[in-house]
Amino acid sequence: MGPAGTTAAIVGGAVVATVGAPVVLGAIGFTSGGIAAGSYAAGMMSSAAVANGGGVVAGSLVATLQAAGAAGLSGAATAAVAGTGAAVGWLTSYFY
Repeated sequence: MGPAGTTAAIVGGAVVATVGAPVVLGAIGFTSGGIAAGSYAAGMMSSAAVANGGGVVAGSLVATLQAAGAAGLSGAATAAVAGTGAAVGWLTSYFY
């Protein structure tokens, strides 16, 4: 793959990750209305609560994902997701 293809893979990876992250969060149960009953997110929340004596700790993975599901990704989270997607796109470009 030439430089144009590599660039396209990097940009494509960043875009897909940035657009896809909120979709995936909603699909696994981290919604704007809270954690969906019976979802994967509900299972995560239950496990976290049991491990912490009945509550979900602020700043934990479950709390962070729910905040992102409810309010969207912060600027820093968007940058991290885009960077990760770009890196995956760049790595993928070596296989094609």
